[in-house]
Amino acid sequence: MSENLIKRVLVLGSLAIVGIIAVQSFWLSKSWDIRDNDFDQSVTIALRNVAQIIANYNNTTLPKYNLIQRRSSNVYAVNVNSNINDIAVLEDYLYQEISNVFINTDFEYAVYDCASSEMIYGNYCKMDNSSKKKKASILPKFSHLDYYFVVKFPERESYIVSDLWANLMIGSVAILSVLFFTYSILIILRQKRLSDLQKDFINNMTHEFKTPISSIRIAADVLQNDGHIKENSRLSRYANIIKEQNLRLNDQVEKVLNVARLENDTLKLNMEMVDLNALLHAIVEATELKLESGKIYFEEEVHNITVNADKLHLTNVIYNIIDNATKYCERDPEIHLSLFKKNNGVAIRIADNGIGIPKEYLRFLFDKFYRVNTGNVHNVKGFGLGLFYVKSICKAHNWEILVDSEVGKGSVFEIDMSA
Repeated sequence: MSENLIKRVLVLGSLAIVGIIAVQSFWLSKSWDIRDNDFDQSVTIALRNVAQIIANYNNTTLPKYNLIQRRSSNVYAVNVNSNINDIAVLEDYLYQEISNVFINTDFEYAVYDCASSEMIYGNYCKMDNSSKKKKASILPKFSHLDYYFVVKFPERESYIVSDLWANLMIGSVAILSVLFFTYSILIILRQKRLSDLQKDFINNMTHEFKTPISSIRIAADVLQNDGHIKENSRLSRYANIIKEQNLRLNDQVEKVLNVARLENDTLKLNMEMVDLNALLHAIVEATELKLESGKIYFEEEVHNITVNADKLHLTNVIYNIIDNATKYCERDPEIHLSLFKKNNGVAIRIADNGIGIPKEYLRFLFDKFYRVNTGNVHNVKGFGLGLFYVKSICKAHNWEILVDSEVGKGSVFEIDMSA
């Protein structure tokens, strides 16, 4: 993922996070305001009905203004303009009218006694009929009123919250999702930073290897061409070993550099029309010379086939697969290379008689640095980059690579160029 793309994702993600939190906060705030207003209106209707019942009973008239006054969010005073003689009857009316407006939360009430100028506490009334007792509170006086009673809803806030639990749950899930997304982004950025450091280190290290590798190769060539060394079989063998190991080390360094170029999108393909038949024949001939034992067969179902490809990388791809076929084999390798028609194009198939790959490992086969557990085969060296390189080159050419394998029988790789 490029640096600019990560920055764009981070900016858009941050804007989305701020937007979601703002929308959720606004939505919850508005929901609370609406439910709070509904609660207040319902309580007002219920208390107005109770006041009207008392007025009718006492044959008095209710005040036109300020019949119900709200002292705080949960305390209401009802100005009835007449004595309330029976508190028990008042309680019954309160139960009835509050239930009628579908408010199912506890309340407590008190009546102002004009004679003693004190609040006479009525009762703590539970709407769920539970036996658990609640501690009574001291209800406030309203000094500008003479005949009134006070009602308090001590659990008003928790009642509204319980009424909004679905909204709160949805909002909480959304905010948690946003926080998880933020955490994921931070982890991704941290991993990318570590990955960039790792790639820079590997690139610098492999580039530093190029100079001594070139120097060793030149020295090995000089040793191989020296007349005295050629006459000494032991020294000549040592010179050949130095040259072979130098070439092997150079191949490994080139693999690492090619993978780094692929990841950084700096690998340039030199596209040209490649004679596929001739290329595969040359690969087969070179492989036959390298094989100390075993066989490689080439089957051509089509002839005179040319494809638009990078010849060097295509050659490396096929050599990588053939190299694996010879390395991961516990007997004399037998490799079948075939070129055939597929859909509107051609495909290359490479089959071997190696140790095979368990089915559960196939989906990881082309991952970088991934190496399948080879059981008793312990002499196989490498970084786990070969098949990652193969997959990357095929992807760069818009080809598809398929693999099938059976433990003990071998593997089949197919490069589909018909896409």
